Amino acid sequence: MRRLARLGLVFAGWLAPVLALAQIGGLKAVTVTTAPDGGQIYSITLQVLIIMTLLTLLPSALIMMTSFTRILIVLAILRQGLGTTQTPSNQILLGLAFFLTLFVMSPVFQEMYDTALKPYMEEQLGTEQALAKAVQPLRKFMLAQTRESDIALFANIRGIDGFDTPDDIPLTLLVSAFVISELKTAFQIGFLILIPFLIIDLVVASVLMSMGMMMLSPLIISLPFKLMLFVLVDGWALLLGTLARSFYL
Repeated sequence: MRRLARLGLVFAGWLAPVLALAQIGGLKAVTVTTAPDGGQIYSITLQVLIIMTLLTLLPSALIMMTSFTRILIVLAILRQGLGTTQTPSNQILLGLAFFLTLFVMSPVFQEMYDTALKPYMEEQLGTEQALAKAVQPLRKFMLAQTRESDIALFANIRGIDGFDTPDDIPLTLLVSAFVISELKTAFQIGFLILIPFLIIDLVVASVLMSMGMMMLSPLIISLPFKLMLFVLVDGWALLLGTLARSFYL
């Protein structure tokens, strides 16, 4: 009870100046004024609040609006095909997918900086204009990787017959279609990766059965052969290079 009472006193002491400022004339730092051109100008405090709110959504945007999803799924399927369970570890796969995503998305991020963030920091654009221009490079990237059938699927769910131009596609609809397309593409690449490993497993299992060694797990014998095959073909460079090029085709 004493701790609760102390916490109540501390909270009341912190809240009292805020209430006093509100009664005097409001918090002057949180204001929205109308610009001469009809736009809105947000105070610095409100801009910081908006930026901090957007930062909380940054992980979801990184996963759903970039190449991160495809890369991570393909790497996870590769580990499953090799049969190495936790090698490479989840942290290594996440780090590799993250930095490869930065490499793939660097032209998009550079365009966002040049057209939106830099003019905004130089006070040449308002907040709403900067956000609108920052979304355009991402829209262009997602449209290039999204299948028309996936866009049509979500458009039919919305009851929309079609769109006259790509700019008419709502961002929420485009992100949903983009994620579906990325999942489909990732599983297609993963299927092609698993085929040679599956053949090795089948050959090793057949040899063990013909030798009457049915109690021995084929995975123990096939693992060295799969690792040797992957190293001989320079698998990491081949896979990561193909993944990076798949976004520019």
